[in-house]
Amino acid sequence: MNRIAAEWISTVFYIGKLPLAPGTWASIAATVCWYFIFQDVHPFVLPAVSIFLFLIGAFASDAVVQDTKEHDPSRIVIDEWVGQWLAFSMMPVTIKTGLIGLIAFRLFDILKPGPVKKAEKLSGGWGIMADDVVAGIMAYFVLLIFHTYIQ
Repeated sequence: MNRIAAEWISTVFYIGKLPLAPGTWASIAATVCWYFIFQDVHPFVLPAVSIFLFLIGAFASDAVVQDTKEHDPSRIVIDEWVGQWLAFSMMPVTIKTGLIGLIAFRLFDILKPGPVKKAEKLSGGWGIMADDVVAGIMAYFVLLIFHTYIQ
C-alpha cells in the first residue's frame, strides 16, 4: 500500500495527529459521523461497513508499522473508528446510545480488560485493529443490555 494512502487511512484523514488523546478524538468523530450518517440506513449497513474498514485499516496500519518500525503508534486511529462503529451496530441512532456507546467503548479500550489485552498481542496491523474490535464488541453488549433492560 502506498505510504501516503496508508498514513491517510490509518490516521482517518489525520484525526490521529490531533494532540492529546487522538484515540478519543477519533472515537468522538466516529460517534458524530455515525449519528448523522446512519439515521435512516438499514441496520446491516453499519456492521458491513465496519468489516470493510477493519480490513482496510489492518492493511494500512500494518504498512505504517512496517514503514516506521513503531509497535502501535498513537496516531493510528482507524482502529478506534472501527471499534466505535461496531459498538453501535444494530443499535438505535440516538444521542443516548451515542453517549453510552462512546463512554463504554473508551473505557474498554483504555482499561483493556481480559480479552481486549489478549487481542492486542497480535502482531502488526491485525493487533492494532483487534483490541479495538474486541472493545467495540464489549461496548456493543453494554448497549444491548441498556436497550433491553434499562431503557
